[in-house]
Amino acid sequence: MEQRIKGETCLDEGDGEQAARWIEKPCSSVDGEEVVEVTSKRIASEGAYQDICTDNLVRRFCESLVNRDEEKSETGPTMSSGVVSEGHAEVVDPERNALSVSPSSLMMDTCDPSLLSLRQSSSPSSSSSSFSVLSLTPPLPPPLCLSPPLPPSVELSAVLTDTKLTLDVYQGGAAALPLLLRSTPGLSGLQYLKLGSEHRQGLDDALAVLHHLTELRSLAIRGHRFYDSQGDPLPGLLTTLPTTVSSLSHLVHLDLSFNQLSCVPSCLLSLPSLSYLLLCYNHLSDLPPDIGQLSSLTYFSLLGNKLATLPSSLGQLKALQQLDVSHNLLSQLPDEIGSLGELVKLELSHNNLTCLPESMGSLRSLKELVICSNGLRLIPHCLNKLPLLKIDVRDNPLGLPPMPPPLPPAWCSDTEDTKVPELHLGFNQHSFCVSSAGCHVFLPRGAELVFPRGCLVTTTRLKWAEKRPEKRLVQLEEHDILLSHPLELCPHGVTFLKPVEVCVPYHRKKGREVVVQRFDGWSSSTLPTHLKRGSSSHSSHPGGHPARLACCSVSHFSWFMAVGRLVKDSCSVTPAGAMLVSSSEPGVKLCFPPDSTVQTRTIGLQVLKVSVSEVQALCGDPQAKVGPLLCLTQTPSMPFLHPVKVQIPLPAGVTGHTVDMSCLHLLHGDPNGKTWTDITSQVSLSVTHLYAIFYITHFSWYWLWYTTKHCVSGVVRKVYQRLKQFKVQFLVLQRRIDPSQVLLQCLPADKCLHSLLHR
Repeated sequence: MEQRIKGETCLDEGDGEQAARWIEKPCSSVDGEEVVEVTSKRIASEGAYQDICTDNLVRRFCESLVNRDEEKSETGPTMSSGVVSEGHAEVVDPERNALSVSPSSLMMDTCDPSLLSLRQSSSPSSSSSSFSVLSLTPPLPPPLCLSPPLPPSVELSAVLTDTKLTLDVYQGGAAALPLLLRSTPGLSGLQYLKLGSEHRQGLDDALAVLHHLTELRSLAIRGHRFYDSQGDPLPGLLTTLPTTVSSLSHLVHLDLSFNQLSCVPSCLLSLPSLSYLLLCYNHLSDLPPDIGQLSSLTYFSLLGNKLATLPSSLGQLKALQQLDVSHNLLSQLPDEIGSLGELVKLELSHNNLTCLPESMGSLRSLKELVICSNGLRLIPHCLNKLPLLKIDVRDNPLGLPPMPPPLPPAWCSDTEDTKVPELHLGFNQHSFCVSSAGCHVFLPRGAELVFPRGCLVTTTRLKWAEKRPEKRLVQLEEHDILLSHPLELCPHGVTFLKPVEVCVPYHRKKGREVVVQRFDGWSSSTLPTHLKRGSSSHSSHPGGHPARLACCSVSHFSWFMAVGRLVKDSCSVTPAGAMLVSSSEPGVKLCFPPDSTVQTRTIGLQVLKVSVSEVQALCGDPQAKVGPLLCLTQTPSMPFLHPVKVQIPLPAGVTGHTVDMSCLHLLHGDPNGKTWTDITSQVSLSVTHLYAIFYITHFSWYWLWYTTKHCVSGVVRKVYQRLKQFKVQFLVLQRRIDPSQVLLQCLPADKCLHSLLHR
């Protein structure tokens, strides 16, 4: 009996799941014979199975039908897959009549499908027989088991998608890489791989098979992906890479951050396509001299290492666009850094840099230079010529004179026989003798005097005394704070052959720099000062901590005292323009546009932080809020040709989204007349989320207030006078006859310098 089969030529291709079914449909008879139409659909799978042509299936289907027709029995039911055919015609649901094909039987066209059940339907009115296909369900292959090392609930589709394998979200997941390479065909074509490095055995197993992934383009082996029971990040355990990594010739991106690399693996220098290299937070103390071999490198991050120097070969990275060496120990940069012609961003923050090479003036593509938190006192003029450059110079002592190196203590030397003798004085001993052998003198309240060997030719009697802060001796500038009693050293006319170190004890004052001020009988001057702790064997109070000392070197004696001053930032403004950022308050910024001045000017910036609670108590407004007081100076003093942009933080508790502009006032202060004027309506005052911005043409004092009061100028004047009085006059008094009795006295500023302080 001849059967005519009509079917589609091939299965449709699909991106995800595919399905294929043959459904028997009754059709019209051709030449007295019934035609069975077989419709092909799509094969259901997980994406790992391939499409096959229906022609091959139809051929197998026909052969099975012929063989079955020859071997069929005349009588008796047919038992197949639990379905009994009684030999009579039966109307069957098309969904139940469908021939189901297991996806695994179609994979790679290597498994032949078998007919598990056939049911023959006979019709008493027809001599021809029609066969209904019931089911075809071969056994499924067991799924790939990833547990261990991955959790039992993790399936292959959760970690592997297309050409990307992610194993760093499971602790110890790196150990699954060898297992997947053995059991998953085509994994050698992987392009993106992420591994964790907190599990030693799993990491070693993964590194051993890494060279098989020859098509790899991006590789990340990072630590700090998981945390211990105390919430601390687990460190990465990677210390090196196998030499076989050099075979990954297509590798473009490599991230080895948060590990324990002490040197750059040599195999990395053989990767010709490497463009992004991240070695953040490792233990690198230097770079290999041939680092310039990475000619394709465009992004290089060495953040958070222990680099003290950079090799000159760094200048050979001609394609480098971003370099980050922040949070290291760099004290200088190589001149070859100026050869990085494509460099766009350079991160140098949190190092020990005191100067920048002039060769950086050749970085014509440089747009962003971050050099905050270094020891820079001067920015090279060559950087002002770079047209696209923006510089972040926060937390640098810009404009301050070069810091002299701390004088070594005169009593310390390489040999024991050159150590100067020590002399500890009591409260009733106000004179002492110093010979040519030198002496280290400890005064009762913590002061120290260091006379080096050879500073005097003959033995000389010297005197000391602590004076009251009289107006004649103490000549403070605006906003200065007296931090010690004046210390008088006599005789005033004596001259020393070598500098003598004078160390004055002071009381700590946050937000200010401490300097030693000298009064010579006619005027006061500020001396170069360095701070240190006193000797551990000598304390201003029995059983207390060593005193804080402000030290200077002098060649003759006079009056000395410690003074706290506002940190002063300064810069030179040229016709090319400049930018100055406060080191004590980074939110304060001055931007000088080009051509704002014809001649070079020296700009000074001081920021006085004011307690909001004190202001509210003094002015009687519980809603009052104030920002820091800006003190701007310039030399020479003349208006700018173009307005200077000033950025200051908004008062605490006020944001750009909640501010009521009618309550925001900008006050202008006159340092000479001590007057305050509300200039809010005279300047273009605008706010962002955190800052207020305005433009000025001359320098003075500026103070931002947020208050509901109407007569703001008068209130500000009174508040400023009160704050100034109570900022200067905290003095600790100690009884000479009974050192255990200490008195903290506070007087208004106008009375402090005239009153007699009783002991």
